[in-house]
Formats: sequence, C-alpha cells, structure tokens
Amino acid sequence: MNVIFMGPPGAGKGTQAEGIVNEFQIPHISTGDAFRLAMKQETELGLEAKKYVDQGLLVPDEITIGIVKERLQQPDCDKGFLLDGFPRTISQAEALDDIMASLDRSIDHVINLKVDRSLLLARLTGRRICKACGATYHILFNPPARENVCDKCSGELYQRSDDTEEKVGTRLDEYTSKTAPLLSYYRNKGNLREVNGEQEISAVTTQIISLLRGQAE
Repeated sequence: MNVIFMGPPGAGKGTQAEGIVNEFQIPHISTGDAFRLAMKQETELGLEAKKYVDQGLLVPDEITIGIVKERLQQPDCDKGFLLDGFPRTISQAEALDDIMASLDRSIDHVINLKVDRSLLLARLTGRRICKACGATYHILFNPPARENVCDKCSGELYQRSDDTEEKVGTRLDEYTSKTAPLLSYYRNKGNLREVNGEQEISAVTTQIISLLRGQAE
C-alpha cells in the first residue's frame, strides 16, 4: 500500500502517520525528518535545505526529489510506504509519478487533512519537538507528562526556529500558493480522500484507517 499524506503545516500528518504505520506495517517517510537529520549532520543537501527552512520557505524541488527517490528504492519500501510532506507541488507530483513508474508501482491513496488556518497557527506556534527522538508534542493540545521532557525517551523538548507566528504565516502562504493545486491533481486521478483534521487525534486515525481499508467514503 503506497500512501501520501497531504495537508498544510500543522494539520497533523506526522502525528497520524504513527497510527497508520503501526496499523499497516509500512515505513513512514517524512521529508521533514530527513531534512532535519541532514542539517544536523551538515551534509551538502542539509546545508542547502537549512537556508530555506530558516526562512520558513519550502525546500526546492531539486533537493527534495533527490532525497525521496533514494528513499523509495530502499528494501523496506517493497511492501509499501507512507509519504508525509511530499509531493508539495505539481512538478514534484509529476516527478513522483516518474519515480513510481520506474519502480513499476503506483500511488494507491492520497489522504488530505483539512484544518482551518487559525487553528493551524495555534497548533504550530505551540509545537514542541524532542531533540533526541523527534517525537512531537503541543503545549495545549498534546502536552508531555512533564514540562519540556519527552514521554518516550526523556529527551529535552524544543521549539523549532520556524515555528514563530511570522514564519508559520509564511509557510501557510507558501502551501496555499504552491501545494493546494495538488488536490485537484489527485482528485482527477480518483485517489484523493478528504479527512477533517480538526477532530480528536484518535477519531482522525480511525477515519483514515477506515478509508485505507475501503470501509468508508
């Protein structure tokens, strides 16, 4: 099963990915995580990506496509995968079609999480991430048991530099102008499903699993 998660920054793609990966035993491929690791290691691609992330901008296609292509060719993707954060533009979607064709595969499902902009701003400015394992929390909606301490590994939590209100607004504007047209692209292909991302986390997970299993429309 080859799945794409869509939705603006803060829609909950990363959080929902955990439940889907556990349910279907497929790898979660987040370009955001890959970028952060590359930036931490100060690789050539990581340093280029950092220039854009620090400004709250989307990473250019030539960097992103290269990362995704190499990842999808790994053995753990043989039985399927969950893409989170890619594609973000029509050109990336077309590049992904080419990659999938070269692997003699196709995208089975595209799940779009819908969330109002005002709620996205609240979610993103309150987000905290574990420095050690990358787990995501929120000071209002999904707080850790102990303040600034990860429940999973006891690592320190931090706020991303691009989670300020100004940079979040820039990212949402970038999404609207460049990524939203993908909804029509995949709707025309017949594999797009819309999910209300403003529900409780567990309710969103249940709805997504039902859609992937073909038990709901």
